[in-house]
Amino acid sequence: MRIAQVAPLYESVPPKYYGGTERVIHFLTEALIGMGHDVTLFATKDSNTSAMLIPICPQSLRLSKACKDPIAYHILMIEKVFKQVQDFDILHFHIDYLPFSMIRRNNKGAYCLSTMHGRLDIHELYPLFKEFYDIGLVSISNSQRKPMLWANWVGTVYHGLPEDLFVPYQKTGKYLAFLGRVSPEKGLFAAIEIAEKFGMLLKIAAKIDDNDRVYYEKEIKPLLNHHLIEYIGEIGETEKNDFLGNAYALLFPISWPEPFGLVMIEAMACGTPVIAFPFGSVPEIMKEGKTGYMVNNTDQAIKALEKLRGFNRRNCRRVFEEFYTSTRMACNYLDIYKGIKNNKKTLSVIRG
Repeated sequence: MRIAQVAPLYESVPPKYYGGTERVIHFLTEALIGMGHDVTLFATKDSNTSAMLIPICPQSLRLSKACKDPIAYHILMIEKVFKQVQDFDILHFHIDYLPFSMIRRNNKGAYCLSTMHGRLDIHELYPLFKEFYDIGLVSISNSQRKPMLWANWVGTVYHGLPEDLFVPYQKTGKYLAFLGRVSPEKGLFAAIEIAEKFGMLLKIAAKIDDNDRVYYEKEIKPLLNHHLIEYIGEIGETEKNDFLGNAYALLFPISWPEPFGLVMIEAMACGTPVIAFPFGSVPEIMKEGKTGYMVNNTDQAIKALEKLRGFNRRNCRRVFEEFYTSTRMACNYLDIYKGIKNNKKTLSVIRG
């Protein structure tokens, strides 16, 4: 099958540092190629892929100091994709609603679908998605689609990682880990509170976006002087295995409708249990007692951390291998591709 993967341009594929969407696109692309499919990737020039790369801009826009208007590059990319539409069987978009108008006007043969990677409980999106009721959408969790159950969902596919990406660690770690982004909804403030009350070192590997800088300076930075808190900054893919694998647990005390939460399955792959607040996709992705525990507040988190002493970390890895590999993700997407190509709407949920 001839497949085009159309990636956001804010990060390279895979990203150098933070960037869950681009990382998933990379894993999906490589898995599809490994299965013998012909994949073309539309992405930044500094991407690293086995696919045929169609570069749109010199480097990831987040790391480019010269970029003032990122949407301009995305519109350019959409135009380039549809100029080559006859070269593909499937156009798989990962850039939210930007290609919807062109998808609707596509009558040259390639079948299109768009995976939604972000939150959908935003009022401004409702009239837009109601207008484009005919666009085939894929959700990354069942929870993600709840605000728009009426949309044209053709499947749910959970994210996946290559089985050999992370090596599981069997020894219980001696610090807590927070990996992600410094923002109110990601729960770093709560993670710091949990670590201090539990009395264990918290290592923070997180990026700070410009729009979260004020929050960081006002709410987080004053807390970093505590002897149990260590801020590392952003880390890359090669550093994650040690960071997560050597941790006692990953803290994921989010306060928003997380569409998926890639870091949860990264921790599972390393054999590290997760303590998470049960928002968004968390109840779907977590396997209570096997991959960690879901809690509602700081006090419950402390009790859950106590329960992890002697925790069987092999269970985390087993859950990852059963549900969250990139091979499984690619197979589930292929089922959707084939269903669309055969003009059969996929009504059942495809689990990752």
